[in-house]
Amino acid sequence: MTDARIAVTDAQRADAEIIWDYHQMRHRLRPCSAAIGLGSHDLGVAGFAAELYRAGLFPVLVFSGANSPTTAERFPRGEAVHYAEHAVALGVPRSAIIVEPCAKNTGDNITMSRQALQQAGVETSSVLLISKPYMERRAYATCRKFWPQVEPVCASEPLSFDDYLKSIGDERLVIDMLVGDLQRIIEYPGLGFAIAQDLPDQIAAAYDRLVDAGFDSRLLKR
Repeated sequence: MTDARIAVTDAQRADAEIIWDYHQMRHRLRPCSAAIGLGSHDLGVAGFAAELYRAGLFPVLVFSGANSPTTAERFPRGEAVHYAEHAVALGVPRSAIIVEPCAKNTGDNITMSRQALQQAGVETSSVLLISKPYMERRAYATCRKFWPQVEPVCASEPLSFDDYLKSIGDERLVIDMLVGDLQRIIEYPGLGFAIAQDLPDQIAAAYDRLVDAGFDSRLLKR
């Protein structure tokens, strides 16, 4: 397990940064039929979703997410509810928001948001997936698996790795999360939860080094 008292080395930070870069899809933003804000601990998702709505990139926005052990205290009424309240405070009309409060994982985020959009009568040929910066690739792979009929466009708050570290305030925790998401990208295709994606050798090597160094608190339990 990781120990917050142990400083992150320059080499470990460099390994984390190349994994951070891999997680981001760098899609060109364009107008989509709808958007999905994927629930998490990061309220920046809701803030950036509001910014993209105001830019006219989509007419309807689904916020999807219940709670997890890491968000229950921060968002006691559920991730989607708090996201929606934050977006409304930033100027998004409540009528443009659909709250999906039950999703407990990324597969749920996609399938339940799809159902919510269908129930609202929204014809969807493309969807803007708004997530934490290091979740873009996993969101893309999950959407391609569970909703292959739509074209996903991935977006996240445009922060550098260093700026994101500062915003969270815990380097080891962020690196644990980067490593955990990468493990899911590697293993979820075999479990039927996502499409497979190429994993460059340098990314795999960085992952192995960080796991060996104890950045493992967000790994799947075996």
